[in-house]
Amino acid sequence: MTDQAETRHLNPSSAKRRRYVLILSFTLIIITLGFGIVIPIFPFYIDKLGAGGSELGLLIAVASLMEFIFAPVWGSVSDGVGRKPILALGVFGYALSMLLLGIAENIWMLFIARGLVGILSSATYPAAMAYIGDITSEEERGGGMGTLGAAMGLGIIIGPALGGLLATDSLSMPFFLASGFSMFALLLIIVLLPESLPKILRKRADGLKMVKLGELVGALRSPTGSLLFMAFLLSFGLSNFESVFGLYALEKFGYSPEQVGTILMVMGLMAAVGKGALTGPTIRRWGESTVIRASLLAGSIGFLIILQAGTYYTILIATGFFMLSKTLLRPAVLSLTSKRSTIGQGAAMGLSNSFMSLGRIAGPIWAGYIFDVNYNYPYVSGSAILFIGFIISLILGLRDAKTTLHNSTI
Repeated sequence: MTDQAETRHLNPSSAKRRRYVLILSFTLIIITLGFGIVIPIFPFYIDKLGAGGSELGLLIAVASLMEFIFAPVWGSVSDGVGRKPILALGVFGYALSMLLLGIAENIWMLFIARGLVGILSSATYPAAMAYIGDITSEEERGGGMGTLGAAMGLGIIIGPALGGLLATDSLSMPFFLASGFSMFALLLIIVLLPESLPKILRKRADGLKMVKLGELVGALRSPTGSLLFMAFLLSFGLSNFESVFGLYALEKFGYSPEQVGTILMVMGLMAAVGKGALTGPTIRRWGESTVIRASLLAGSIGFLIILQAGTYYTILIATGFFMLSKTLLRPAVLSLTSKRSTIGQGAAMGLSNSFMSLGRIAGPIWAGYIFDVNYNYPYVSGSAILFIGFIISLILGLRDAKTTLHNSTI
């Protein structure tokens, strides 16, 4: 009787499923809120300390390095102990990290706080995506992950607006606010979110193994290998924009934190609207592989449009188009990865997140370095990287999961 009850828990009613997705969405809003806050503020931290693009790139990359190391660990552990405790740990770690960022007084303190962001809060995203994989069918999964993507986009809207607005009076206040909100999200998880993975379906973890490069190379030869590579490319290309945009706007146009925050808010709004309204229907109609190719090509063109923008309003339009062109890419890659996976959902999402983290490590370092050479170069290289990804996607001949399964039986 117990096993049957636990098995039934994998298939909640539509009303309960919507409630669980809502709680997860709010949690990811809070997590990305902090990320959104950081973008318009860090360039002014860096400029005040007399540093440049290289330092900014390293500061952003350190969190992604820690996430790269620890995200697969958290994903695999969630396959063994359940999603809920890992979600709770990630949100608590995020609250602590934001608090430390708020009290930081020099660049080394910022590096320490950013490292903790990557180590602890990296547990949240793979566990949340695995939770969606537990409670949805394959047909619903793309839409469910798109909803979480829209929630993350909403956090990116709120974060820059708050960061830019409050940075004039205090660079610390936005971080304290994000820490407080995350504690509220933690309370919701503890009280209202049930465990999605029954004990009878959990997998025993073979210790806390850190990610190994050899294992990642092996993963590239798996059924999801081409998608893991796409996850790296999209993250690398996008981070060429995100990591140095504040300094780009400051040096090229002399913009303030409020203006930078407004531009990023528009980008986040376009992403949230696109993912919330377009992801599920678009993927169902054309399939993940077609969406991936189209998004890579449009994103490459979007970078070039940004370089041609010369006024505040044309930059708003150009960056809005760029984000809309990429709004379907990440959920399409994640959805197809989930469908093709032959391992646990937590481990699959953890691997995908690791390759995205690799892109967020290499991208900011590269963008920061070439920014110090010429502030236009990060966007030129971002366009080239996404176009290369488009060409590779054609060469590899990405196919949707259903097509792959059908052909394998012939």
